[in-house]
Amino acid sequence: MKKNMFQAALVVLIMAASVSFSWAHFGMVIPSDDIVSKEDNKKIVLQVQFIHPFEGQYMNMEKPKAFGVLDGGEKTDLLPTLKKREVKGFTTWETTYRIRRPGDKVFFVEPAPYWEPAEETYIIHYTKVIVNALGLEDGWDSELGLKTEIVPLTRPYGLWAGNVFQGVVKVDGKPAPHAEVEVEYYNEDGKIKSPAEPYITQVIKADGNGVFTYAMPKAGWWGFAALSTAGYKLEHDGGEYPVEIGALLWVRTREMK
Repeated sequence: MKKNMFQAALVVLIMAASVSFSWAHFGMVIPSDDIVSKEDNKKIVLQVQFIHPFEGQYMNMEKPKAFGVLDGGEKTDLLPTLKKREVKGFTTWETTYRIRRPGDKVFFVEPAPYWEPAEETYIIHYTKVIVNALGLEDGWDSELGLKTEIVPLTRPYGLWAGNVFQGVVKVDGKPAPHAEVEVEYYNEDGKIKSPAEPYITQVIKADGNGVFTYAMPKAGWWGFAALSTAGYKLEHDGGEYPVEIGALLWVRTREMK
């Protein structure tokens, strides 16, 4: 009897652990501001990290494979500017970027593959954020040609809480019909409490043209993650495992006052 009780307790613990690992992973590129006006300081700080945004659980992030910005149709490599930081004992990255001309800046990161033992899967999240500078709204819907990316159909800045956001999910440059998109709020201060697990990660599906729609109910940063499986595998400890590729986009909303 005691043996059966022990086995039952062990099953419960394993199930609880699996729930904690089920939280959605999100690559993040978060700027100190998404709109830089002429009156503002022309420098922004960008945080690059790998996290469960709502729960505030970090993962160690190796130095990315690529990090840069598309500005005025020109790509600039910013990888050498990244500096390692430690947050809650985990490795993250940071850089300071000087705004030199008006227009939209599309920042992007391609991380090193992350091995997730709980899922026996590698994770690569191609992550973007758009910063508007000095009043010129030009380039926010530019495509970077990433393996997978979300191209905004709604201007991704100047958004009020409650606004609807639309984007199109692309894989290899083509729309991904009926792609599943996970949505999470960056619960930075941990004040928002979830009444149940499904509230942590919202899940929506794109239509037949890869277009998804979501209304953001609260001010702050919102992450959209369109996940798919790559057509190749990576080796780990002598075996070959699938690769989850994600198109990530972060947008900010503000309260209307």
